[in-house]
Amino acid sequence: MSTPHMKPKSWRYENTVIWQGEKKGVLSAADKPDIQMATPPEFRGHPGIWTPEDMFVASVNCCIMTTFLYVASRMNIELVSYQSTAEGTVESRPDGLLFTEVTVKPHVTVSSEEDRRKAEEALERSEKSCLITRSANARVTLQPTVVLTGEEGT
Repeated sequence: MSTPHMKPKSWRYENTVIWQGEKKGVLSAADKPDIQMATPPEFRGHPGIWTPEDMFVASVNCCIMTTFLYVASRMNIELVSYQSTAEGTVESRPDGLLFTEVTVKPHVTVSSEEDRRKAEEALERSEKSCLITRSANARVTLQPTVVLTGEEGT
């Protein structure tokens, strides 16, 4: 019995950047709100505006979350809350600037000891299977905290 040939799936994402003068621009994509973008102040850019560097770190952070939410739903985890912070490090190398590390610190609250164990496993899976993490050259480190409801203050 032969296995039917399955075509690989692929998706495309498109956006547009329009220069607005100085070191600023507007990022846009169909059916999504525009985002003001700029060069970061560290590179003689503008404070208070999202930068490509911010967006890179945010994309890792958001991808870890969305991957976790997918895995958690498949594992039937009763999630109470999820919040994470992320920090990226850019280093100057002989061949140019490079993100060398992104650290994501998810804080997950669940309502049972069984869900705590499953959430820890789901976070491990998320770290390994996050699309953005798998696509990036920088080392991505997860430093999760999973607590039961009522343990937030400890």
